[in-house]
Amino acid sequence: MFVQSARFVAEHRKNPSNEISIFGQEKVDATVRLCQMNLAAHGLEGDIKQAITYYDDLHKSTGRFDFVLANPPFNVNAVDKERLTAEVGSGKRYPLGLPRTDNGNYLWIQLFYSALNNKGRAGFVMANSASDARSSEQDLRKKLIEDRAVDAVVAVGPNMFYTVTLPCTLWFLDKGKKKTSRADTVLFIDARHIYRQIDRAHREWTPAQISFISNVVRLYRGEEPDFTLGGDGANKKVPEVFGKKPKYKDMLGLCKVATIKEIEKQGWSLNPGRYVGVAPGEIVSDEDFKEQLETLNEELVTLNSQARDLEQTIARNVSEILET
Repeated sequence: MFVQSARFVAEHRKNPSNEISIFGQEKVDATVRLCQMNLAAHGLEGDIKQAITYYDDLHKSTGRFDFVLANPPFNVNAVDKERLTAEVGSGKRYPLGLPRTDNGNYLWIQLFYSALNNKGRAGFVMANSASDARSSEQDLRKKLIEDRAVDAVVAVGPNMFYTVTLPCTLWFLDKGKKKTSRADTVLFIDARHIYRQIDRAHREWTPAQISFISNVVRLYRGEEPDFTLGGDGANKKVPEVFGKKPKYKDMLGLCKVATIKEIEKQGWSLNPGRYVGVAPGEIVSDEDFKEQLETLNEELVTLNSQARDLEQTIARNVSEILET
């Protein structure tokens, strides 16, 4: 991600060394060294440190950064929440509170959110289950949405990663959004049907496809399209969908701007499929059905885990009452 950021800056004819400063934390020492080596191989420098990010903040990151990029591990369990209590509350690393479930997704989301300055933006990969998670995670998601921090959410199809076949979601936060005309809206994009098939088990986004999706977001933000990436393919697609003088509009099956009231009616869900809909004539394929089933199964696993925790709590409370 750091190298791609530098390439983006270079493609816009600026010097990455002058434009970006890189900071990061990683649990595994070998991965830290690989990251440092990769940066050096591309002529970049970065302050990458070894730490378990849940517990340690070696960069004193709260409210510090302009941008956050991350691809965290999904559905991490066994995080020692007792070690996090001192960092809960306004102006701290976990400003929205701790989830009751044994799942780290909303810990990661808050770490990215709290690291941003007042105009900072974050982009990260997240498990689909986080978009619809219930109970305490739903409460945390509601707070994040009500803070006007969620700018855009993109649904990504399966097989886009070499190590994970499941579909996922891209979340984009923007702390400066609350002072704009977009304050009470969120952009949803369903990009599951946008990809190039590499082989039977792997897909990717071409530069033109990345440019198209990025320009949908730019149009939503009221910005001019940028065709630096993607060449003629990108230059043709945007006018084809949004007109010769491109201007954002909702497109069934592709994108939808939802208000906070609409999101509240959907149980504070950030699942693009709930809003974007299906384009006329589009048929749900076996693969899409499998993806939907996998998403539902992720939620079922989470709910079962919550049920087990609740069952243990009830049993413990009943036992304490009977003993007194």
